[in-house]
Amino acid sequence: MTEKNYVYLLRCADDSLYCGWTTDLEHRVRTHNAGQGAKYTRSRLPAKLVYWEVFEDRREALSREWHLKRLSREEKLELVEGFTEKEG
Repeated sequence: MTEKNYVYLLRCADDSLYCGWTTDLEHRVRTHNAGQGAKYTRSRLPAKLVYWEVFEDRREALSREWHLKRLSREEKLELVEGFTEKEG
């Protein structure tokens, strides 16, 4: 069985967006909300999962994360607004 790789966006309590990568999406979101995730999210809790993409290949996921982090806030919001969970 191939491990899935996820790139995700969280909407933080201050309405900022955080982008990350993981192999266990549910666990990573719980970790963020427990204050044990990225330093950025620790002071901006709670964080809500608002977007994700699934990749079979880790390199593809890391590349996509790199590209998402370089999008403007408006471009990220467009992704979030057009997202449905069945796409993820």
